[in-house]
Amino acid sequence: MARTGRPRDQGIDAALLKATIAVLKEAGYGGLTFEKVAREAGTTKPSIYRRWPTRQRLVLDALGGRLGVARAPDTGCTLCDLDECLKVFVAAFRRMPPGVIGPLFADCAGDRELRAAFMTALFDPPRAAVRETLERALARGDLRDDVDLELILDMIGSLVHYRTLFGHAPTSDAEIERAVEALLRGIATDYPRLLEHSRRTSGDPKLHHLHA
Repeated sequence: MARTGRPRDQGIDAALLKATIAVLKEAGYGGLTFEKVAREAGTTKPSIYRRWPTRQRLVLDALGGRLGVARAPDTGCTLCDLDECLKVFVAAFRRMPPGVIGPLFADCAGDRELRAAFMTALFDPPRAAVRETLERALARGDLRDDVDLELILDMIGSLVHYRTLFGHAPTSDAEIERAVEALLRGIATDYPRLLEHSRRTSGDPKLHHLHA
């Protein structure tokens, strides 16, 4: 069946999402209104309502675009790939306006559909990238066969999610490196071999986060 009605103007969509990020940076999630977003975008509130029925949906789309596509590195070096994957994960959330994720989650948590939309937009993409990295490592035989990938994903995600939601502390590259090292010491089939492979791949035997 042919689609009826006038197609959405993608230029207005983009302007509204950009304006949403600008308002979030200036006023925070609690201070964001459709009126402020419309004024920032140079359009009207009805133009927002036609696209996003609720403030939560608008903000989720804006932040999802800010998060971008999470790509899993694939160098064949498990330690390098997992380290880089987590750094990409953290860097993506650093692009978010501060103090927004926690209040937004609280606003979505009580509604099943909004909570699912929150997870789909902001947490599933980077989690999928980490899963891909771990699955490759498992297929190469770098991880033990009895590893519970869901549990490992939750452990890795908690390093980012907890600090992102509560904003009580930053997550530095050095902390990520130490976390990857500690994790792989527990789940790798042969951690010293992974360590040596990482050193050969990087070409730097003095990497501060890799300790034999």
